Parts: sequence; C-alpha cells; structure tokens
Amino acid sequence: MKVVLASHNQKKMVEMKAILSQMGVEVLSQAEVGMDLEPEETGTTFEENARIKAQAVMQATGLPAIADDSGLMVDALGGDPGVYSARYGGPGLDDTGRWQLLLKNMAGESNRACKFVSVICCAFPDGGEVMARGECPGILAQGPSGDGGFGYDPIFYLPQLGKTMAQLTPAEKNQISHRARALAGFQKEWERQRHGTDQ
Repeated sequence: MKVVLASHNQKKMVEMKAILSQMGVEVLSQAEVGMDLEPEETGTTFEENARIKAQAVMQATGLPAIADDSGLMVDALGGDPGVYSARYGGPGLDDTGRWQLLLKNMAGESNRACKFVSVICCAFPDGGEVMARGECPGILAQGPSGDGGFGYDPIFYLPQLGKTMAQLTPAEKNQISHRARALAGFQKEWERQRHGTDQ
C-alpha cells in the first residue's frame, strides 16, 4: 500500500520510511505526488493536529495520507512546549535556537523530567482512520550532546542508555523513540482495522 506523508520534514520522512517499510507500506513524499500542502495546525492536542494534517493531504491527493504530530513535554513547564514544540519561541528560531531557549527557561530547575510524544494518524479516502500514540520518557539535559537526530534530540537524555537521543544511531533511535512506539501501536491498529486481525 502507498501512503502520502503529510510533512516536509526530510528527517521525519527517513524515520517513517524506515519503520513503515517493515509493514509493507510505501511512503511517498508530497513532492512525489505533485503536492505542496502545509495544513495549519490549529489543534490543541497532538491527536487533533495529526488528524488535521492527514485529512487535508488525503483530501487533496485522493490517496491514504499519514501524519505525525509530535513534541516534547516538560513536567516543570506544565507540559510545554507540547504541541507548539516546532514553533517554540516564534518563527525566527531554528532547532538549535529552540532547544537553547528551552534550556534557558529551565535554568535552575531541578525537576527535569520530560517526555517525547508522537501521534500517528492515517486517513483513508473511504473515511477510515488509524491512530496511535507513543511516548518516550527522559530527562532534560543541562546541555547538548550528540549530532544525530533533529529537533530537541541533543538535550533529551535517556538514563537507561546513558545517552541523549542525538547520540543514538538511527537504528537505535528507531527501536526506542516515541515515533517508533507510536508506529508499533499504529501497526497493531492498522492490522486490526484493515486486515481484520486482533494482533
């Protein structure tokens, strides 16, 4: 089955392709289907935003569309930046600027518990929908380490591995990340809904 990814994030595309290909799903970019859509994320939850993006691209292309809405939730900030993770600090900041701002806002804070959250939604032309959520708990580091991954990966520390997310290989990250966990749940729900199994 072919699905269109409702994202222009090339690093997210690589991760999604690597994991979904194991399910026999071919992920196409919007460019590959002649589309350049950037739906406005007006939702207040990861679920709402994932659905908005998947529905918009599905309706525009007539093909099944899959979207991921993800972000970092920091306990001491009441769950922020949350759904606004990619827009944290305003449009003038890049990934590095956003995590630098977050570390500044967390200066002196002892409670550094946080989690990455990912919600995957696939919208089908027949009106069907598959959705799943994955979470990866961690600790907000005092400073960045590693040059892999993207977003907040350099400051997201995994105590059980003794590394930040940015220090993991792509294969390691695809085993434990929030997106990998969401896609694992997505696969079970996909099989249950689309193939009539209860696995």
